[in-house]
Amino acid sequence: MGTIITPHIAADIIIEMVDRPGRPILLIERRNPPYGWAIPGGFMEVGERLERTAIREAAEETSLAVTLKALLGLYSDPERDPRFHTVSAVFVAEARGMPKAADDAINWRMVTLEEIPTHLAFDHDRILADYLVFRHQGYVTPLREGKE
Repeated sequence: MGTIITPHIAADIIIEMVDRPGRPILLIERRNPPYGWAIPGGFMEVGERLERTAIREAAEETSLAVTLKALLGLYSDPERDPRFHTVSAVFVAEARGMPKAADDAINWRMVTLEEIPTHLAFDHDRILADYLVFRHQGYVTPLREGKE
């Protein structure tokens, strides 16, 4: 039997800062390519649950302890990551405290829902558009089946 090649698995985390007015979210500036602003996240390790990946990556990149609240959706477009095919589970989480950029993050930025920038790394523009629907209406990511 030949080697099976599968996509990389990642977890991304939309962190709501619950101790700030309006519950702004946290973005990080990436240290490594592809550069730019993004939601925190990273790759799953062998033997690790996706939920643990999300909590670990949030701590590594923002120095915050997060509480996961919801699974926003799964993002699997083969073009979403320019490096290779990556499937990401995107979680919504809550945190309190003062972030500190670390590991793969060189900077952080807190933004209100009205200040969410466009032209983020990866497909994070789409993810945050889905998050706005979730935040305002309570609906998780729609099933796209290759559309859009």
